[in-house]
Amino acid sequence: MTKKRIFLNAFDMNTPGHQSPGLWTHPDDQSHRYKDSAYWTELAKTLENGRFDAVFIADVLGTYDVYGESRDAAVRNGVQSPVNDPFLIVPYMAAVTKHLGFGITASVTHEHPYTFARKISTLDHLTNGRIGWNIVTSYLKSAAVNMGLEDQINHDERYNIAEEYLEVCYKLWEESWEDDAVKLDKENRVFTDPSKVHDINHQGKYYRVPGAHLCEPSPQRTPVLYQAGASKKGRAFAANNAELVFIGAPTIATAKATVDKLQEDIERAGRSKEEIKILTMFVPIVGKTEAEAKEKYKDYQQYISAEGALALFGGWTGVDLSQYAKDQEISYIENDSIRSALENFTKIHPDRPSTVEDVIQTIGIGGMGATAIGAPEQIADEMERWVNEAGIDGFNIAYAITPGSFKDFVELVIPVLQERGLVQTEYEGSTLRDNLFGKGDKLLDTHPGRKKHLLVK
Repeated sequence: MTKKRIFLNAFDMNTPGHQSPGLWTHPDDQSHRYKDSAYWTELAKTLENGRFDAVFIADVLGTYDVYGESRDAAVRNGVQSPVNDPFLIVPYMAAVTKHLGFGITASVTHEHPYTFARKISTLDHLTNGRIGWNIVTSYLKSAAVNMGLEDQINHDERYNIAEEYLEVCYKLWEESWEDDAVKLDKENRVFTDPSKVHDINHQGKYYRVPGAHLCEPSPQRTPVLYQAGASKKGRAFAANNAELVFIGAPTIATAKATVDKLQEDIERAGRSKEEIKILTMFVPIVGKTEAEAKEKYKDYQQYISAEGALALFGGWTGVDLSQYAKDQEISYIENDSIRSALENFTKIHPDRPSTVEDVIQTIGIGGMGATAIGAPEQIADEMERWVNEAGIDGFNIAYAITPGSFKDFVELVIPVLQERGLVQTEYEGSTLRDNLFGKGDKLLDTHPGRKKHLLVK
C-alpha cells in the first residue's frame, strides 16, 4: 500500500442537492440551508478540524434543460437549481478558519479576465493566500444563450479562448506589479512607485487589455490552478496550466485510463508529473460498522430522484434520455458538452454496456464519481486502493447528505487515514499552494504562467 500523502477537498456547491439528486428530501439533509451563512461557516470549521486541504466549490451559470428539452425536471427536483454565486460565501468561511483553502469554480467563457483577475486577487488578499481557481469553459448551452450568445461555443474553441484568458490573467497577476512596487512611505507620501507598475499591453484574438492590474500582488499572486477537463483538448489545457486536476470516474478502471492519458499529456507539455496532482470525486457512505453503512445506503436509495438524475446526465453530456426505456443501453455521442462524462457513463460496468437504469443509480448517490460503503477502515482501504490502482493523488469528497456525510467522514475516517500516515495531521504551509506542495506561496518558476511572465526588472 502507498504511503504518499493523500490530498482532500470537500466538494460542495452554493445550491441544494449538489451531486446526489433527490437526497435533499432526506430528513437529515440540510442543503436547503445553502442560503444561510451559518451553514458555510459550520462546514468550514468541520473541514478544518478534519485537516482538509480545501473546499472545492462547483458552479454553473445555466439550468439543466436537455432532459425533455425543458428545465422543468431540474427546477422541480432541485438539480443544481437554484444556485447562488460561489465567490460570496468564501469570506464567511475564511473568517472562521486559518488554513482551509477555497477552490472556486469560474468560467473563462462568461466573464472578462480583467475584472475576474481583480476579484481573485481581492479574495487572495482577504484570505491570506488561500484561494484556488477551478478553471472551466462552461458546458451548458442555457448559460451561453443567457449571456447573449446565439448558441454554445464549440468545445475545442472554448479551450482556445481559455488559453488566451489564462495568458491575460498571468500577465496581470505575474507581470504587472513588481514585488516591491508598494512602498507605503508616509513620510514621502508615496504609496506605490509608479515605475514598478507595468501595463500588460495584451492584444489577442479574443481580448484586448492594454493597462495594468488593478491590485497589488496578493500572497500567491496567481491562485492555485485547478482544472476539470478530461477530453483530449481539456487534458492538453490541464497539462499546460493546472496544478491540480479534478476527474469524475465511476470506476477505478475509468479513472486509471484518464490518469494515464493525463500523464502522457503532462510529459508532452514538458512538465513533471509531480507538479500536477490528480483528484477524483468520491462519495463515502460511512457507518461505525459495515452493517450500519449498508443500512444507511439503503435508506438513502429511497430518496433518489430518477428524473433528477437524468436531468443532471442531460446537462453533463448533452444527451436527452427522456424517451429511453430504463433497460435501454447508452452509447458515446460526440457533442459540445462534457465529452469525458458521457464516455465514462458508458463504462459503468466493465463486462456489459451501461443502461439508463445504471445511470440513474450511479448518479443517484454519487453523481459523476464513485461511491464507497463501509466502516471507517473499509472506506480507508478503498481510498488506498484507488490511489494505488488508479494512480490518483487524492479525492474531492462529495456528500450524499450534508453536512452529515462530511461530519461522518471527519469523525470516523480521517482518524484512520491519519493513523496510517496518509493525510496531514497539521497544516504546514503559509498559503494554500505552500500547504499543498511545500515549495512556497508562488507558482513554481518552471510553471508556464510563471516562467514566461516572471518579472526581471
